[in-house]
Amino acid sequence: MRGSGITKSAAMTFRSLQINIRSASFTTRRASPTPVPSSVYHPSRSYSRTQSTMAPRDPNTLANYGEWLTKHTTVNFKVNFEKQRLEGSVLLELESLTDKKSQEVILDTNHLTVLSVKSDSADLQWALKSRVEPYGSPLHVSVPEGLSQGNILKLDIALETTSHCAGLQWMTPAQTGNKKHPYVYSQCQAILARSIFPCQDTPDVKSTFSFNISSPLPVVASGVSVPSDAQGDGDKLFRFEQKVPIPSYLFALASGDLETAPIGKRSVVATGPEALKEAKWELENDMDKFLEVAEKLVFDYQWGQYNVLVLPPSFAYGGMENPIFTFATPTIISGDRQNVDVIAHELSHSWSGNLVGCASWEHFWLNEGWTTYLERRIGAAIHGAPQFDFSAIIGWKALEDSVALFGADHEFTKLIINHKGVDPEDAFSSVPYEKGFHFLYYLDRLVGREHFDKFIPHYFQTWARKSLDSFQFKQTFLDFFENNGNDEIKEKIAKIPWEEKFYAPGLPPKPEFNTAYVDSCLALAEKWKQSDYQPNLKDIESFTANQTLVFLQAVQTFSLPLKAERSHLLGTTYNISSSKNVELKAAYYLIALKAGDKSELPGVVDLLSSVGRMKFVRPLYRKLNELDRDLAVRTFEENKDFYPSTTKGQLEKDLGLK
Repeated sequence: MRGSGITKSAAMTFRSLQINIRSASFTTRRASPTPVPSSVYHPSRSYSRTQSTMAPRDPNTLANYGEWLTKHTTVNFKVNFEKQRLEGSVLLELESLTDKKSQEVILDTNHLTVLSVKSDSADLQWALKSRVEPYGSPLHVSVPEGLSQGNILKLDIALETTSHCAGLQWMTPAQTGNKKHPYVYSQCQAILARSIFPCQDTPDVKSTFSFNISSPLPVVASGVSVPSDAQGDGDKLFRFEQKVPIPSYLFALASGDLETAPIGKRSVVATGPEALKEAKWELENDMDKFLEVAEKLVFDYQWGQYNVLVLPPSFAYGGMENPIFTFATPTIISGDRQNVDVIAHELSHSWSGNLVGCASWEHFWLNEGWTTYLERRIGAAIHGAPQFDFSAIIGWKALEDSVALFGADHEFTKLIINHKGVDPEDAFSSVPYEKGFHFLYYLDRLVGREHFDKFIPHYFQTWARKSLDSFQFKQTFLDFFENNGNDEIKEKIAKIPWEEKFYAPGLPPKPEFNTAYVDSCLALAEKWKQSDYQPNLKDIESFTANQTLVFLQAVQTFSLPLKAERSHLLGTTYNISSSKNVELKAAYYLIALKAGDKSELPGVVDLLSSVGRMKFVRPLYRKLNELDRDLAVRTFEENKDFYPSTTKGQLEKDLGLK
């Protein structure tokens, strides 16, 4: 029976969760990674103790992190659901990188109320300077005497978030699954942590974290739970520790009516009690398999437990790779276990992005390209070798769509993007995922899978707990194969056109894919080009949901769109318009909108009113806008408070409202 065996007594309580999550261990069953210090170190620019300052390389921060470096962050927050804000303080422990040459600390903030700044209980002079769009208001804290190099400055900053806090999504009981309690969750990528607490809001800085969160409802966070006073009525204290250094964008918390259930040896799922059975059933079959394959590819998982929080439906992304607790879209809970590869992607981030990450959002492909590559290697190991190419074919279609939307010569279609003065969200697309994947796949094929598989753990060992840019990746790759490659490999890597790979806009060369899993999908699409084709449900009887998706994507590309009645016939014959699988419904609705099938408009509006995932809502709004602008704008206005700030801002641009 689906989801059988989950009762309140069987479900792991949050108190037991606090006790049972083991501390992150860095022991491995395979060749162990070389021990790395918890401090951030960048070989290319060298934090030399004889060097007074270091030029920051992230254009999306206003912080002077070349002079002061965050080593540990402690957040002390009360969740105030009534006022929809966090209240409390943050304690930043900053190492001086100069010898008394820097007399101020500059931190990122954005629409944040700062109440006081102290050090060792003494008030410090501070000022919030004028806004610098789109990055916010820098907080300048005076340190008149400076500090000797290597010494630690502790800044205790009292603060409150505001109604303009873009990093938090507050929900009334009516917006949640069982409509009984309020809910809040954070989403800090890319530069939204600064709207929650002052920080050096850049992926180029990593610190350890302590969380002390008071809330009347259960809390999860991007740290390992530790025993605390989480019993009784009223506000309870939930404590977490993150001993692996993480950048500010991986700060995460959520609080609401949450229950948990085990989904693997090292994993639980947390979600609303009304959705727990379905979530457990959807995820428990694959979680341990994903972890085992990923560990064989790279090395042992470094974070203790790997858990999943299934969020309310407004969540903007498929998943967010917050350490310990991946935040996941409820659209993966489709009742057919066909969309759980999102979890393989987010799990892969535990190595690429979280353990080893890009130094700035200009090099975002180092996070997402690697993660997409690892995700597809996991899929191939579990589902068979053709799955790798099958997933890549789906991804290629997404890459084509992104390049077509931006334009083939657009800056945002490059692997390395100039982000000076740019909000990283404006550049967000499938390009870093898929173009990054194809660059890595090119290197894989160039040196051979056997040799590339030796490079994978070397790369992640070399850069564990650090940040890097594309040029450091290049040097790491070249150094490895100069020392470990044969003459043939050395000759090949000497001819890699690095500048072209990094800076050429548009689509990369398309590889020859293994089409074993897609041939039948494309053959069915070809039949639909004939106006007299009579469909039958048996057409897709043997298809997986992803094969049906490939079929639908092929129909989307028809030079002559289906007529409205033919589009409607497709949706009803194959039961797609009534499916619980949002991935399929969204793909079908794009066909219907292109066909001008107004009978499906209520279904389109219903989906846009109940799902916040940008992957679905942005293309649907754009197509709806072409067919019926008044309906598109009205639907957005009626639902804009349902969407997170990131989604809302992008939709306003898509609809020409901003």
